[in-house]
Amino acid sequence: MHIPMAGRKRIIIEHVRPQVNGGQFPIKRVPGESVDVQAHIFSDGHDRVAAEILYREKGSKRWNSSHLRHTGNDEWGGRFVVEKMGGYEYTVRGWVDHFLTWQQDLKKKVAAGQDVAVDLQIGADLLSSSARRAKGHDADALKGYLSRLTAHAQTLEGQQAAVQVAMDPALTALVGRWPDSTLRVKYPQTFEVLVDRPEAVFGAWYEFFPRSCGPKGKHGTFKDCEKMLEEVAEMGFDVVYLPPIHPIGVTHRKGKNNATTCTPGDPGSPWAIGGKEGGHTSIHPELGTPADFRRLIQKARQLGLEIAMDIAFQCSPDHPYVKEHPEWFRWRPDGTVQYAENPPKKYEDILPINFETPQWRPLWDELKNVVLHWVHEGVRIFRVDNPHTKPFNFWQWLIGQVRTDYPDVIFLAEAFTRPKVMKRLAKLGFDQSYTYFTWRNTKYEVQQYIKELTTTNMAEYFRPNFWPNTPDILPEFLQYGGRAAFIIRLVMAATLSSAYGIYGPAYELFVADAVEGKEEYKDSEKYEIHHWDRSHRGSLRPLIQRINTIRRQTPSLQRIRNIRFYETDNEMILCYGKMNEDKSDITVTVVSLDPNFRQSGFITLPLEEMEIDPHRPYLMHDLISSDKYIWQGERNYIELNPETMPAHILKVQKKMRRENDFDYFM
Repeated sequence: MHIPMAGRKRIIIEHVRPQVNGGQFPIKRVPGESVDVQAHIFSDGHDRVAAEILYREKGSKRWNSSHLRHTGNDEWGGRFVVEKMGGYEYTVRGWVDHFLTWQQDLKKKVAAGQDVAVDLQIGADLLSSSARRAKGHDADALKGYLSRLTAHAQTLEGQQAAVQVAMDPALTALVGRWPDSTLRVKYPQTFEVLVDRPEAVFGAWYEFFPRSCGPKGKHGTFKDCEKMLEEVAEMGFDVVYLPPIHPIGVTHRKGKNNATTCTPGDPGSPWAIGGKEGGHTSIHPELGTPADFRRLIQKARQLGLEIAMDIAFQCSPDHPYVKEHPEWFRWRPDGTVQYAENPPKKYEDILPINFETPQWRPLWDELKNVVLHWVHEGVRIFRVDNPHTKPFNFWQWLIGQVRTDYPDVIFLAEAFTRPKVMKRLAKLGFDQSYTYFTWRNTKYEVQQYIKELTTTNMAEYFRPNFWPNTPDILPEFLQYGGRAAFIIRLVMAATLSSAYGIYGPAYELFVADAVEGKEEYKDSEKYEIHHWDRSHRGSLRPLIQRINTIRRQTPSLQRIRNIRFYETDNEMILCYGKMNEDKSDITVTVVSLDPNFRQSGFITLPLEEMEIDPHRPYLMHDLISSDKYIWQGERNYIELNPETMPAHILKVQKKMRRENDFDYFM
């Protein structure tokens, strides 16, 4: 009777992870990051099981393998490292390991004093099979073990030596490299890894309005922006994000402070895109020409910056699309086009695009071409405005289409909306996401939110970008906390997350004037041109520069999933640490959550986890102030004064250099 091979396979594999929606979406990494794989793998009976991860670059025919280790209760874990941008795929494979099972049983029988002559013959057969599968030096080594095993097993006196040969750990590893492939079981599904460039994880963003960069009384140009780029680079930022740079409509143009009527000279909102000069692929004529924009991009690159561009798929009533493609908009019974609304709010200067139009295919193609137009101009980072108000399928298609030819493009989702919607956008392809950090102020709120972002499955696909403020949002904490509040939120954003951003110069000048009863800037730059006094003596520019320098020089701060919160005995003090994988770089950040009063207390550090001897002193170097402190033991006192500096970023030096000990203690 013929028994199919499948009927002889006994391995069960379940609960393979990480995965997103059962493998519907890829997990995300950048080059050099590991993928930690877990699975439930078991067989019937008491035979030993072996397992491995199979992984490869997408498109490759050759699988690489990495061992899985049994962690208990039929659960297995292992890892592999992604090295290149693009895509990887992985799965899991397991098999009954007859050699390990034989070793296990042999050990038990020897311990019980049983005769193992026949068992040694069985082992010799297993070794012989392994030697036939092996190649090169491994085959020769296995034959050597086989020869010694059989020679010793010939006599009763030699069995003890034969057992020692059989139990040699080097032999176990050698046989493990050449398993019997006939009965291996591979999990039927493969899972994808999207590997972005490193900037998708680590970066500091700075947002400013180009039209506010000119001399007082004049509309700024791209040439004026070049000076601003120098200042942004000096502050240590990586990305400059520009609000929309397109022509602005005049119909229903908003005035100062979002007034429904404007006065002559009001520039309107940059998000009311489109006019007689053109639409989404055109440049506002007062900003300059396409050549000027390309020069700005080149200038940014020379300064070590990247330009991030706003993608806002909406139109002013004057946008060319309205006449050329009326089928892409909703029309009301009275013959007027439907403007944007979020009742009771009305946005008469903006028309939403009707993605339910029967002509959706040409619409999608046109919007894809908008993105590709700017990609061809040299833009590789896009901040997408309100993506949650457009279909999910559209974004998944567009991002996939762009990445096919331009895998280095990064998309940031500006979606302050419901949690499940934000998660879906991240799953389908957005590389980074705005977050609720802006409104998390208490110790409990911050800790719970960060734990959700870093310790749940959300960490596999959702990359947070922390913004303490935006042109749309001036949180109450900043409205009423004064200069110290801006310092607190800056340090938290820059050290809790590996990607963060600020809207300036409002931030470094700690502008806190809000519309009464709202989290909106009074005299918002969205509706008027500002001329900032960027040379203000109290500016936070030096501190911002210091924080960004610290981030660039400190590897542990360049990731977010490595964050751990530490105990404090004061609810107004937040303490957390980050370590790189080999624990050669450890930082401890301590922040006061009170911008008004001095706070103090004790913090407790996990010295064992940090590999610090609790009986020896260790140095804590404050990277902000350059002060140094000698601590000993797990529990140490801290004091934070909002009038001077309400935060410490402490670099842990485990062993002090002996020649400096005296200086430190003095």
